[in-house]
Amino acid sequence: MDDMVGKGLEWYIILKLLFYVSATFVSMALSLAVLLSSLMTFGTLGERYEVVAMKSSGIPITSLMKPLALISLLLSIFSFWFTDNVVPAAYVKWRSMMFEIAEQKPTLSIDEGVFYSGIDGYTILVGKKHRDNENIEDILIYKNSYGLGNKAGTYAQRGKMTITPDKKFFLFTLYNGYMWDETKSQGSKTSSNPYLFVPFEQQYVKMDISSFQMRDVDEEFFRESTKAIKINKIDSSLQKMNQELESVFDGIYKKYEVPSFQHFVSTNPQGIYSEKAGNLFDFQQIPLEQKGQIISRAVMKTNNFLGNVMQAKNVSELKQKEIRDAKIEWHQRLVLPLACFLFFFIGAPLGTIIRKGGIGIPLVITVVFFAFYFVISIFGEKLAKSATVEPWLGIWLSTLITIPIGALLTYKATMDSALLSADAYSNLIRKITSFFKKK
Repeated sequence: MDDMVGKGLEWYIILKLLFYVSATFVSMALSLAVLLSSLMTFGTLGERYEVVAMKSSGIPITSLMKPLALISLLLSIFSFWFTDNVVPAAYVKWRSMMFEIAEQKPTLSIDEGVFYSGIDGYTILVGKKHRDNENIEDILIYKNSYGLGNKAGTYAQRGKMTITPDKKFFLFTLYNGYMWDETKSQGSKTSSNPYLFVPFEQQYVKMDISSFQMRDVDEEFFRESTKAIKINKIDSSLQKMNQELESVFDGIYKKYEVPSFQHFVSTNPQGIYSEKAGNLFDFQQIPLEQKGQIISRAVMKTNNFLGNVMQAKNVSELKQKEIRDAKIEWHQRLVLPLACFLFFFIGAPLGTIIRKGGIGIPLVITVVFFAFYFVISIFGEKLAKSATVEPWLGIWLSTLITIPIGALLTYKATMDSALLSADAYSNLIRKITSFFKKK
C-alpha cells in the first residue's frame, strides 16, 4: 500500500491491483469462514437446546455434522482448484503490474531528499514533493552523461515533473533557476568558455525513458516462478532442479577425477616413479630443477580447484534454496485447502460444547484460534525456509497440531463432555483443594 497510495496512480489501477492481490487470500478466507460459520451454527443450536433434543431422540450429533462436513469438503476442493489455477494467474498479473508501475512511473521512485539515478545520464535530487506527485521544489539535476562527474547541471526553486502522453519522455518544467556547465569543448584542450552559467525563469528538461516501457516478455518472466505454475508443473520443475543440482557435483567430480600430480608426471617425459613404492609417485626422485615447476603447477591447479569448488558450492546452495522454495510452495497448495475442511471439525464440536450462538463469542474464539493457527504456520514456514526442518514438516506443522485438536473436540462433543464448562472446572478445583486439605 505504501508503494501505491498518494503517489499519483489512477484509482482504477489501484483497484485492479488489489483485486489481483486479493485472490491470494481466498483460501485463507474460506478457512476462516468455515470456522466462524460452524461455530455460530452449532453454538446457536446448542444455545436453543436443539442439539440436546436431537440426542434425546436418539439422533447422534454426527448425523447433523455429516452433510455440513460434506459441504466443507466441497469447499476444500474448490479452494484447491482456486489456489492451483486462479491464484498463479493472479500472481503473474499483480507482479507484472507492480513492475510496470515501478518502470513506467519513475515519479513514484523519486523521494524527497534522496538522490535518484534511475534514468541513465542524470542524477536527480528533489527537496520537497507535493502530494499530487507532480509539483516539486528545490530541484537539482546533474547531467553526468559526459562521464566527467557532476560538471553540468540545473537548479530550480520549483517545478513540475510529468510524463509525455506517449510515455517515452520524462519532462521537467522548471521555474526560477539556473543551469551551469563546466565541461570544455569537445576536442580542445583549452576553451574561451570554461564555465557556462545561465539563469532562467522557465526551463524544460526532457529525459528519454523509452527503455522503461513494459515489454511482453515481463509476464513470461514471472510465469517461470513456482508461484505462477500448477502443482503438477512444480513436480516437473523439482525433477529438473534436482538434475541440475546433481550436474553441479558431477561436473566437479569428472573435472578433478585424475590427481594433478599424477597427470603432470604421466605426461612429462622426465616423470619418475619409485621402484620401491611401485606405482606411487615419488617426489624425492624428481630432479631439483623440475620440483619448482611441479610445485608451481600444483599450487595453480589447487587454487583453480578451490575456486571451482567454491563456485560449485555457491551454485549448489542457490539450487538447494530453489528446490526448498519449490517444495514449500507445493505443500502450501495443499495445506490451506485442507484447513478449510479441518476447521469444520474445530468449529462444529466447539460450538456444541460452548453453546453460545450469535456473532460475539464465536467471533472471539475464531480470531484467537485462527491467530494461533496462523502463528504456527508462519513459524513452520520460517523453519522450512531456513532449512532447519524438512519443507513438508515445516508447512504441515500447523495441520499436524490442528488434527488432534479437532479429533479431541469432536470426541468430546459426541460424548457430551463438559470440556469448556465453568462448573466442571470449579468442581475439579474443589476436589483437588479438598484432597490437599485432608493431607
